[in-house]
Amino acid sequence: MASSRAAQRYAKALLDLAEEKNTQDAINKEIRDIHSTLMNSQELRNVIKSPVVNPSAKVNALNAIFKDASVTIKNLFRVLATNNRISELAVVTKKFTELYDERNNIKVATVTTAETLTPEMETKILSKVKSLTGSQVTLKCKIDKEILGGFILRIGDQQYDASVRGKLNALKTRFKNNAHV
Repeated sequence: MASSRAAQRYAKALLDLAEEKNTQDAINKEIRDIHSTLMNSQELRNVIKSPVVNPSAKVNALNAIFKDASVTIKNLFRVLATNNRISELAVVTKKFTELYDERNNIKVATVTTAETLTPEMETKILSKVKSLTGSQVTLKCKIDKEILGGFILRIGDQQYDASVRGKLNALKTRFKNNAHV
């Protein structure tokens, strides 16, 4: 819990600084790239979280991996290492993107399908969600073969289940309820 609050504070401070310098869009792109790299590399996450690896070596590794990063991002690495929080970089990047999206009225819609969506379907879903929410929307796609077909759309805490599995479960529940009548 304490680490999450600390990550929130670092993320907010970074976003405030970026807004002050009018670089929030560029920093947002960099942070999303860093977060994506961290999520796709278990080895990098292990190095960053390792108590054996010296904090300055962690910063050097991050600076080498993200050699084109802005001074602001490199300073973030340094400050996190100095304050013994570099192991929370992934949480800081996640919190930053959440804060950025919130401040810019960007909704994240997650669509779960049994098969990979075509680019045309992604575009249709994106435009429909934009018209429903009246907000900018980013689309996250997930694949879950267990839904059998259809889709599940989640925007914030709202969910629309148009999956075959969902319809079968609803039918099963109706049969159970009618069997007891």
